[in-house]
Amino acid sequence: MSLLERLNNDMKQAMKNKEKDKLSVIRMVKASLQNEAIKLGTELTEDAELTVLSREVKQRKDSLHEFDKAGREDLVEKLRTELTVVELYLPKQLSEEELSEIVTETISEVGAKSKAEMGKVMAAIMPKVKGKADGSLVNKLVQQHLS
Repeated sequence: MSLLERLNNDMKQAMKNKEKDKLSVIRMVKASLQNEAIKLGTELTEDAELTVLSREVKQRKDSLHEFDKAGREDLVEKLRTELTVVELYLPKQLSEEELSEIVTETISEVGAKSKAEMGKVMAAIMPKVKGKADGSLVNKLVQQHLS
């Protein structure tokens, strides 16, 4: 089942269950996917869908951080709910241990020895973990392994 089919089915279910918040988030995600397809002028590949979903998660996490700093608990709670819904459509996230293994393997593949080569490592690792790990966590682990 494609992502759009899943979204449509979940949207119908949310309507039946009168889950307004979930319905709203599903509609936003669906709109983002459709806008990206229009922008590219073609059907989205699984990889492109992952990119859109990752962007949606990142936007919400950034906003969550800002609202939390500003003390806007009402908006923080709303964004946490939205994040939970969007994350349902992402692939299973890698644990820190699994991610650490991938980082170690990639560093040896690339032959990186210092933090100066961090860009090469990040360029090699991000396609491997796309949609399965947060970029800031990957960055942190790469820095730890290279120091």
